[in-house]
Amino acid sequence: MALNRRNFIRGAGAGALAAGAAVGVPTVFTSHAAEVIGYKALVCVFLFGGIDCHDVLIPSDAGSYNSWRAARAPLVAQYGASRDRGSLLPLSRASQPSPTGPQFALPPELAGIRSIYDQGNAAFIANVGPLVGPVTRAGFEAGNTAVPPRLFSHNDQQVVWQAGAPEGAQFGWGGLFADAVVASGANRSLPQFTSIVTDEAGPFSTGRQTSPYRVPIGGSNQITLLNNSPISENQNLVNQVRSQLASRNFAGSHVLKRDIASAFADGIDNNALYQNAFSAGRPVIGNFGNGPLSRQLQGVAETIALRQSFSANRQIFFVSLGGFDTHSAQALNLTRLLTEMNDSISAFHAAMGAAGLSNQVTLFTASDFGRTLVANGDGTDHGWGGHQMVVGGAVSGREIYGSVPPPVTGHNLDAGNGRLIPDVAVEQYAQQLGRWFGLNDAELRASLPNLGRFTAPEWRFI
Repeated sequence: MALNRRNFIRGAGAGALAAGAAVGVPTVFTSHAAEVIGYKALVCVFLFGGIDCHDVLIPSDAGSYNSWRAARAPLVAQYGASRDRGSLLPLSRASQPSPTGPQFALPPELAGIRSIYDQGNAAFIANVGPLVGPVTRAGFEAGNTAVPPRLFSHNDQQVVWQAGAPEGAQFGWGGLFADAVVASGANRSLPQFTSIVTDEAGPFSTGRQTSPYRVPIGGSNQITLLNNSPISENQNLVNQVRSQLASRNFAGSHVLKRDIASAFADGIDNNALYQNAFSAGRPVIGNFGNGPLSRQLQGVAETIALRQSFSANRQIFFVSLGGFDTHSAQALNLTRLLTEMNDSISAFHAAMGAAGLSNQVTLFTASDFGRTLVANGDGTDHGWGGHQMVVGGAVSGREIYGSVPPPVTGHNLDAGNGRLIPDVAVEQYAQQLGRWFGLNDAELRASLPNLGRFTAPEWRFI
């Protein structure tokens, strides 16, 4: 990411204190009016490395399954019985009371998600990815159609997904959604708890006005240096060190020095606010495991439980799971990753249900790109479009939206070896999430500048 004053300041405050501090950049949303009555939260689960969408939505009617299996025969063989047709978990569709045409199933690792789907609280959006405008195979192969820059590059496509531009982009659509709702009155008293991350994040959560606050995994956001060292035995000394870190009276002449001091001060304040809310009574949130995504989603659930302490009507979260770059050993690694996805998302959905918040919290997935249909032996290579999942009580569930291309090569959306040319743009996917979140048309266009290049799909998933 390009080094500039704003990013340097954000890194200084967040890195030292695990908190974000907004820098005074004027918002572009002051004249708009997002609907921010009541509580709603969006939770982005970013799957770093590029998840193999062909191994999530698996064709299950006899003809399509046989084509799918033939295209990746050496890889399917390594899965053993788990990818036999009889082992898959069929998906019924609300739009197809009597099964006709292509059918789809989930792998057995996603049994919990299949249960949520069957309850009508989950859906899949087929073949989503970054686009500049509609693309066909002929235009792609001829090179006369605009496509996103640096396709198939992890770093660039991660950032394009999050911010609509390649590596170096500063502002993500999650952060711009946060800007819009804060400008319209949500979280006005404590806007710093609008955009929230659980780990280091890309640009998704950063707006022009809002910066992400990093919540802890495990509850405490105390400054470890001050609380787990010999000086912690002397409270007066602790308070003096804290005061120095906060730099309350700093009056340096250099603008960068003043901004860094402000970022540290805001970080100290934000940590104290979060810690006080948490210490007032740690929320008891469901049965989460110890996996990396499970622990992050538990942190999200605990933060949502504290929403009234922050006077929050709107919050947008970013969590992530890595390891999906499965060029090799895919049968082993993807099985493990899908199991972690299943267990953590199932636990989170159950926790939201127990809290009476299913209709107010929507979780959605994103990833660098899909992968090739054709196996390279014991793995798959970088793709483009992929299938995404949305989970929550507000989702029009038990459905697959859009069109899943056939499990063969050479069709009109094949960019080679079964790489899918997306026919749903990230902007179209984000638009529906943003509208549910409360943004109006003007705010959506400001948050998703490329949105006007695409027509709205005939379907709505939320």
